[in-house]
Amino acid sequence: MKLLKMMMVVLFVTAFTQVAQAQETPNAIDKYFKQYVDDNNFTVVYISPKMFQMLDKLKLDGMKDADANAVLDIAKDLRGLRILTTEVNPKNYFKEAKAKINTKEYEVLMTVRDHDGDNVEFLVKEEGGSDSGIISELLLLTGGDDEFVLISFVGRISLDKIAKLAHSIEKDDDDDKIRKQ
Repeated sequence: MKLLKMMMVVLFVTAFTQVAQAQETPNAIDKYFKQYVDDNNFTVVYISPKMFQMLDKLKLDGMKDADANAVLDIAKDLRGLRILTTEVNPKNYFKEAKAKINTKEYEVLMTVRDHDGDNVEFLVKEEGGSDSGIISELLLLTGGDDEFVLISFVGRISLDKIAKLAHSIEKDDDDDKIRKQ
């Protein structure tokens, strides 16, 4: 019996350690972002999960209560926003990002390539597959002659919540048009 209890404790501790290590292991985007965070050639923006939590406590001026609540309902589930841009060798950084970030983990929302060699890729990663309706990350990569941009929005982004917000804003616009007539 003691041996069984000891085995259970060892299994539990091992499993807990593995989960904790998995959560601390940075993904490719984290590694790429951290690689250039102190490089003066880059403009860096990072918004922490705490900032999004603070939004939940703020009132947004100029928005109707339903709209503000919808925005706050979306924002409280966000865990971070990272933006990395540079005008130095932008095409090289775009190629490097594509090589280092496993974009096969994402579904392509939009790709634009023009005759000048400018590239834009807008990618999404969903929790539990593409039918879950919950986005875990939105990723934008751009690279061309002028600028390289990486934007990563991480969190639990509900497509249903976004649709409700869009519908609410659209309804408000329609109401405003009616009032002006």
